[in-house]
Amino acid sequence: MTTIHLATQINASKQITFDTARDIDLHQKSAATSNEKAIAGITSGLINKNETVTWRGKHFGFYLTHKSRITQMDLYDYFLDEMEEGKFRSFRHQHFFEEKNGITIMKDHLQYETPYGIFGKLFDVLFLEKHLTNFLLARNKILKETAEKKQE
Repeated sequence: MTTIHLATQINASKQITFDTARDIDLHQKSAATSNEKAIAGITSGLINKNETVTWRGKHFGFYLTHKSRITQMDLYDYFLDEMEEGKFRSFRHQHFFEEKNGITIMKDHLQYETPYGIFGKLFDVLFLEKHLTNFLLARNKILKETAEKKQE
């Protein structure tokens, strides 16, 4: 299992940051390089607990679909999305939010397992972990910019 940990400092309230992080439209904007689109479930606006979204995007030259469900949510502090259908053996993305003095620290903990045994592990080490890290960094950059504009 691979785990990616990121922390992003955002000059916005926890509520604004939390809502921005679960905004389907913002995710599509931040994933423009992979042409990722929400094609089923919640396809616009804010996703909530027990709701699903199915994404379709181009990664590594292939169009792939990935269906996730928000399985846990503690408003403004935490939410968890978990893969229901997709190419991973497992995929679990935790989002944590902590506010101090008007600044929110958003933490991503992404855990996933690749299929295909040793070949999947090799692909992960050589390409996938870096790809997913860069994907999250790009998402978090747009999320930060958007939340900070909303805070103004």
